[in-house]
Amino acid sequence: MKIAFYAPLKSPRHPVPSGDRLMARLFFRALEMGGHQVTLASEFRAFAGSADISLNERQQQAAPEINRLRRDWASQGKPDLWFCYHPYYKAPDLLGPALCREFGVPYVTAESSYSYRRNQGEWAASQALVADGAELAVVNLCLTERDRRGLAEAVPSAQLERLDPFIATEEFYLIKPEPKAGELVTVAMMRPGDKLSSYAALAKALETLSDTDWRLTVVGDGPARAEVEALFAGFPPQRVRWRGQLSAQEVAKALSESWLYVWPGHGEAYGLAYLEAQAAGVPVVAEAVAGVPEVVMDGISGSLTPAGDTEAYAAAITRLLEDEASRHALAASARCFVLQDRSLQAASKRLNDILKARIGGGHE
Repeated sequence: MKIAFYAPLKSPRHPVPSGDRLMARLFFRALEMGGHQVTLASEFRAFAGSADISLNERQQQAAPEINRLRRDWASQGKPDLWFCYHPYYKAPDLLGPALCREFGVPYVTAESSYSYRRNQGEWAASQALVADGAELAVVNLCLTERDRRGLAEAVPSAQLERLDPFIATEEFYLIKPEPKAGELVTVAMMRPGDKLSSYAALAKALETLSDTDWRLTVVGDGPARAEVEALFAGFPPQRVRWRGQLSAQEVAKALSESWLYVWPGHGEAYGLAYLEAQAAGVPVVAEAVAGVPEVVMDGISGSLTPAGDTEAYAAAITRLLEDEASRHALAASARCFVLQDRSLQAASKRLNDILKARIGGGHE
């Protein structure tokens, strides 16, 4: 099929790295692997950081782009499918639904989310657009059970399918795990909100492990770097190593040399870095919060502790630092879990099967 791909929150070509950009790129590749001709329909960003930016204003900004696509489709032919990645109340799809209705093009969403808490004020109108898109779609691909339930409750008529979060695993096949005892690692952006909250929880837990042999490597950067570094200022310099932003290859190598991946995961939709760590053969210690249980299998690929329980979190880290046999068992099953079940190849096949069943597209 000829597929028009669109990500209203962040284009796959956006210059700032993030989980959203990475997931958009992964979906783009997964569709191409299915034998489809995928083009980026638009780089128009529908995101509004606050309710001060009205929906009407955003729709006015989107109008020229709709007109451009309308002219292109009329002169060059319409696509067989519009694929929208991650529409939600701050970044609804302001382009696809209108065009799909006008030209009779099937509409598909991936990771569409609906939050009843946002059904008030200016966000209510944006939420209505998200619900409208979910109802229009021939299928909505849900990456978490939380998103699936939210859409099912808000839009009972919506057509839903589960597709587990996935990553590209090529880098991890090429690198052999060589874990060093006591080496902890985390890979996360440094920004206010949930990320800073997770860094604070991690620092608090590690403060209780002063008598345990460990060293932490932090991979990441961002506007809250000063605040993050301040959280760890009380540790001896040899305890914490700041690596900043690294390439995908450098991240894979850093993970492959680590004993444990430690990141509480406050507010994580799921967290692709968890899958990357496990693909590198690194067990995860996280909290059982938000979408983390969608990507970390407690007792199989890592250890999940109760939300906000610092003592339990610190105890889980200590146990896997000291119990080498348990750590190695989790490492092996974690690597197998991601490389077999959560790879780009596995996701592409599942995605293609869904599209064939719902639309009739795809290739064997």
